Amino acid sequence: MRTKTMEGLIGARTNMELLNTPFRVYKEARRRGDTAAMERAMGYVNDFSNEADEYKAQADEGMKEDAEDAREKAAAQCEESIRRRREEQESFEKKLEEKQQENKTAKEGNSDADTVEISEDGKELLKDGEADAGGAKMEPVVYTSDGEVLQGKPQTGGTVSVTV
Repeated sequence: MRTKTMEGLIGARTNMELLNTPFRVYKEARRRGDTAAMERAMGYVNDFSNEADEYKAQADEGMKEDAEDAREKAAAQCEESIRRRREEQESFEKKLEEKQQENKTAKEGNSDADTVEISEDGKELLKDGEADAGGAKMEPVVYTSDGEVLQGKPQTGGTVSVTV
């Protein structure tokens, strides 16, 4: 709260309380019929009333300034909040783009990825179904990610890329 507002409120209240004494004097003078005392008392009432009005105007002006400052402060806080959110969004988008780029390069066969190649002899063994060096015929077995045996003939040829 501004000094102007506090001073205005205190001054207006004090002058309104000071009005009580001249009013009391006015009432007593009226009861006695003393017009001179009544006029003096009403002069004091008018003076205190005018001062109270001036202090009220000062308090109103101070409260307007307080309200304006509060609006400016709220607007500044809102703008700061919007700026922080935009920065967070940009940071998030940048991280997301980097992740997508990493995933894309990993899928394309990045040099960081491990590659398994099957030799020509291994390819022939897979085609013939020979897995035993003794010449016994065995069906090749492929396991799923759950560890279960996948039924059917596995695909042969091509390159298998494993990314870690």
